[in-house]
Amino acid sequence: MNKDTSMRNVETEFKEIDSIGGWAHVFQRIRNECNNYDYTFIEAKKLQNKNLNRYRDVSPYDHSRVVLKKGPCDYINASLIKMEKAHRQYILTQGPLPQTVGHFWIMVWEQNCKAVLMLNRVIEKDQVKCHQYWPLGGTCDSDNVMIMNDVGLKIEYVSETHSSYYTTRILRLTDLDTQESREIFHFHYTTWPDFGVPQSPTAFLKFLMVVRESGALDENVGPPVVHCSAGIGRSGTFCLVDSCLVLIEENGMNTVNVIDILLEMRKSRMGLIQTPDQLRFSYLAVIEGAKKFLDKDTIERAWVELELAEPKEKAECEALMSKENHRDLSMDKPNGNSSDEEVADDDDDEAPPLPPPRGDSLARSGITIENQQVNSITANHGPLPPLPPDRPLPSEPPGESVPGAEKDDSSDDEPVDAIHANNLDGDALIPDKSGAARRRRERQERKEKTEEKVKEMKRKLKDAEAWQGWKRSLIRTFTWVTVGAVIVGGGVIYFRHFWQ
Repeated sequence: MNKDTSMRNVETEFKEIDSIGGWAHVFQRIRNECNNYDYTFIEAKKLQNKNLNRYRDVSPYDHSRVVLKKGPCDYINASLIKMEKAHRQYILTQGPLPQTVGHFWIMVWEQNCKAVLMLNRVIEKDQVKCHQYWPLGGTCDSDNVMIMNDVGLKIEYVSETHSSYYTTRILRLTDLDTQESREIFHFHYTTWPDFGVPQSPTAFLKFLMVVRESGALDENVGPPVVHCSAGIGRSGTFCLVDSCLVLIEENGMNTVNVIDILLEMRKSRMGLIQTPDQLRFSYLAVIEGAKKFLDKDTIERAWVELELAEPKEKAECEALMSKENHRDLSMDKPNGNSSDEEVADDDDDEAPPLPPPRGDSLARSGITIENQQVNSITANHGPLPPLPPDRPLPSEPPGESVPGAEKDDSSDDEPVDAIHANNLDGDALIPDKSGAARRRRERQERKEKTEEKVKEMKRKLKDAEAWQGWKRSLIRTFTWVTVGAVIVGGGVIYFRHFWQ
């Protein structure tokens, strides 16, 4: 990238790109630059680790991957990102799979993390994007506790607080060997739409400030764990905005180059920021954050504005998510497999299927400005500035994968339509107008299969809870029988001794 922008004001740069509709072009330049990276990801491609990846073409680099010390293996699809100039560290990871929940929590324990930041919902667009990896809380003990025997940890639900667009939970993590416990914050952003970006930077910035005030981003604790479904799109957006604001606060607005910071982050995890829209939103959030929160005299006023904006933000996000759900039923979407192929047959102890690909859908996420406008409600509505008129941009080469990611020959290639249907975190979706009836029928079949998967997951969870309850009951019964036998035996011995 050219270095002549290093001292340019972020807002000026934003206006220049926005005025020519150049976000897709800038995004393509970033990806071209990352094609020069030659980092390896050998561990991710090992046979025993392939089924631990949610997507087969989103892999952690060997030099920055998080290495586990305890448990059945040392591999997890997670990357440590160090931003030394901003005094920040982040662990970016995929949404846990059923077989990686223990790996996820032992990473939190070993890295001394104070918080987990979840930027997606468990189910989005009728697809499971992340396994339910924490106890939801309830009247039964089984609702409040999860035991992970494979890594020797227990996770307990403590409390939660609801805001209009995010939920803050407190969970207690306990080492079963040493009985040492820690409380972990779980910040769950619940209204970040899968196709696009938050409706405005305002609520997103309040979420960021709540996380900051918890101390989860401080240097004296372990790095926060940040995840969405793949751990590169929404997760990358959060970390980019936070690091830029730290640097602006310390050095001033004219010393920060957003693109250079993003390129530095991509040296630690591939594919961060997946769409031109996410890049544009990052600029907007940095600009608004610098104006509202870095001027000490305006912080209190900014908080008031955020409080007043909450109901509007919630209504807008709910409307957007409702539109997404309606689009699933009304839009002639190309055929594709569920992006979550994580449900293994536990009864037969079979290995889960290979994860689906992601690279081609990422490559097509910024083909034209028209696709940008389809994917972003904020381009024409709401508090975000509207995009300028369309300008023709160079088309991207078909079939391009995430920079540095290689094709997985061990599984069959999916058709382009199927790859588009697997996209996440705001990837573009180009409807095909032919074969509408066939696609509607296949979409309905796909939806029914997904519902069956969800029901099966719930059934297995219920069976597991019943088994735990029966086991606890058996243990209690055995304990009382043992105590009774000891008392009776002691009485007999005493009686015989007394009469002798």
